[in-house]
Formats: sequence, structure tokens, C-alpha cells
Amino acid sequence: MDPKSAATDIARRMQEAGHTAYFAGGCVRDELLGLDPHDYDIATSAKPAEVQKLFPHTQAVGAHFGVILVMEHGRAFEVATFRSDHEYIDGRRPEMVTFSTPEEDAARRDFTINGMFHDPVADKFIDFVGGREDLASQTLRAIGDPVARFREDKLRLLRAVRFAARFGYQIDPATWDAIKAHAADIHAVSAERIREELVKILAHPTRVRGFDLLDQSGLLKEILPEIEKLKGCEQPAQFHPEGDVFVHTRAMLELLPPEAPVTLALAVLFHDIGKPPTFRYHADEDRIRFSGHDRVGASMTEKLMERLRFSRQDIDRVTEAVRQHMVFKDVQNMRTAKLKRFMARDAFDEELELHRVDCQSSHGALDNYDFLKTKAEEFANEPLIPPPLVTGHDLMALGWKPGPHFGPILEAVQTAQLEGTLTTTEGAIAWIKANHPL
Repeated sequence: MDPKSAATDIARRMQEAGHTAYFAGGCVRDELLGLDPHDYDIATSAKPAEVQKLFPHTQAVGAHFGVILVMEHGRAFEVATFRSDHEYIDGRRPEMVTFSTPEEDAARRDFTINGMFHDPVADKFIDFVGGREDLASQTLRAIGDPVARFREDKLRLLRAVRFAARFGYQIDPATWDAIKAHAADIHAVSAERIREELVKILAHPTRVRGFDLLDQSGLLKEILPEIEKLKGCEQPAQFHPEGDVFVHTRAMLELLPPEAPVTLALAVLFHDIGKPPTFRYHADEDRIRFSGHDRVGASMTEKLMERLRFSRQDIDRVTEAVRQHMVFKDVQNMRTAKLKRFMARDAFDEELELHRVDCQSSHGALDNYDFLKTKAEEFANEPLIPPPLVTGHDLMALGWKPGPHFGPILEAVQTAQLEGTLTTTEGAIAWIKANHPL
């Protein structure tokens, strides 16, 4: 059974038991937009205990707030009792809730386009907040008083940017003014929740629109001050005719393909954050230099992503891309072994894409990119790093005692293998005997 049919079945059973049960929130919005909802949430007049009586497989994930997880048809659905919220004391959750009516439940939600209900049994939409009108006019509007909505849950500041970017909507002036006036309040939100919203913004094809709204609202300088500092950081005009580092970074975001992974988008954002602290103007050369900005930027990226509680895997991937992004200028001068090792790294394809947009957004020269694409075709018929011709066991068989001296010898053999000068185990052993006698 598909998710909508399964959710409809739950609503029908609740209605047959005498309760009101509607689809609520984003799934209603997406239905009206002709999109496939990611999930279906159900709002009901039934109290938590009544929901649990109706369905044998439930989990009280937030019974204090009237939320029960119902497991039916192999899926989990969030079923929440209609409620009104009391004061929000932590900028995230109300101190207490009162079970109430659909009208009051709609009034406590964030934006009008997310505040509608749908009765799936009668196939009837219920709109107490003007959501359908705002969908028609492509407007993102806070329900009721925008300041009050953002005071209740400060993450809504970022959610407003995400929804406006995702749907291409204009933000209602009063809502926009409230976002700008309270951008600094985002610091009350946990790093994990900020990260989740930032990832959703950057992972979406509309990432540039999201980036612009973050910037214009003042949220960017609050959550990513390192990016704010790129503004006004001048670059050598002969290499960067497009403008300062901020302009360059935004231009790179525009050049990313719609399906670009978020780690690539983050690498674009952070690849030059080491430029402001390494900026030097050399009067004798009449030239700007950023010596070591890749190394400094990698260190800054690691700390920034740790601050936002990214996974270690994502931190390592993005930090490595920042650290390596200047190496691409040297690829045509690399020996074959070094080039193959460089290209064999896990994140090379993302880093190559980073290099492409870095070049296209500035000087436009793609000679190193084209060289690497040609080499990728040339190397495609065999593994970049083939199985080793010799191992430590072979060295021990020759009478060598294990130790750190194995590493350089095995690496030297691999280098010769990658260069094509050694092709067999026998030849490699003979080479070791000749060049590294016991």
C-alpha cells in the first residue's frame, strides 16, 4: 500500500470511531502543488490515549504534546492531537499545550502554506489561515504575528528561507522584516538544527536563491561569519575579473549542477575562506597574494563544520577538498604515479567538479580540467591503483625483518608499478634485491 493510501486508511478508521482526522502541514501543501509528499502527518481530535486504543502498534514519541507514532501497513505515521501552544520558554517547544480545535491548531503553525488541512476521506481541503491564496500568489507568510511566530521557534527564521528558496516564493514584507530584525536570535537554536536546515538549503537545486536570502536577511553572517568576511576581500584582477572572493564564491554556486551533493556545495562555500586571513598586498610586485590559503582554509573548515556538528565523514571530505583545491594547477606536471594516486582518492570526482566551477567562475581556463578528463579516459581500462606486485609477506620471505623500513620500499615498488616500469612480481622482487640488498 502506498503512503497516501495507508495514511488515508488511518484517517478513515479514526473518523469511523467518531474522531476528526485530517492530513496536516507539508503534505497538504505538496498535494495542492501537485508534488509527491515525503510523508503524511495526521491531525486529529482524538487524545493520545484514544489513538493508542485504536491502533495496536504505536509509540508515544511526544505524548506530552499530543504526538503518537502509528505503525500501520509497514510504515510509521505521526498522529497529533489538535492543540494550542502556551509560552515557548526555549525558543523551540511550548512550556505546555492545550488540546483544542482545528482552527486553533492551524493558528499555532509557522507559515500559511503549511497551515492547511485535508480530509482525505471526503477529499476536502480546510484552510483557516489563507494558505491557498498564498500558494496562488506564491507568497511565504507567517501565520498571525510574524515576530510571535519566530519568537516561539527561532529555527523558523531558517525554515522561511528554505521554503521561499525551494518554491521560488516571495516573502511577505512583514514576515521579511521580522526575519531581518531577529536574525541574531538564530543563536538560540542548537547547532544540529541549524546544520539540518543549512544542508536542506544547499542540497536543493535552488541553493543560490537560498544563499542570497541568507545573505540579505542577515542570517548568513550569524551562522557562517567566515563567509561574510569574504565580502570586500579583493583578488588579482588578472585571475579573478569577476570580483571579490564573495562574488567569486556565489558565482561558483550558480555553476553547480542541480543534483550536486551537499558536500560539494559546502566545499564551494568554504574553499576560499582562508583568503581573508592570508591576504597580502606586495607593493614591489603590485600584486595580491594569499599564500597558504588552502591550508589555512582547511583548518578553518574543519573547525566551522565541527561547530555545526557535521559528521566526521562529511568534515573530512569537505576539508580535504579545501586543502587540495590548489593542487589541480600542478596536475600536468605530475609524474604518472603521483597523478594516479591523486585521481584515485575517494572524493576526486567532487574535487574535480569544484575545480571546474572554480575556473569557470574566474579566469575561465579549463586546460587542467580537460587534461584530467582525458587522463581519466586513458586510465579507464584498469584500476588506478592495481593490486600490489609485492607485499610485506614477500619481503619477509626474502629474509627481511618487519619494521617501518617496509613502507618506503613498498611505496617505491608501487610507484614503479604505476609508472609501468615494473609489471610482474618476479620483476619487482628482482628490483628489490638489486636496489635494496639485505
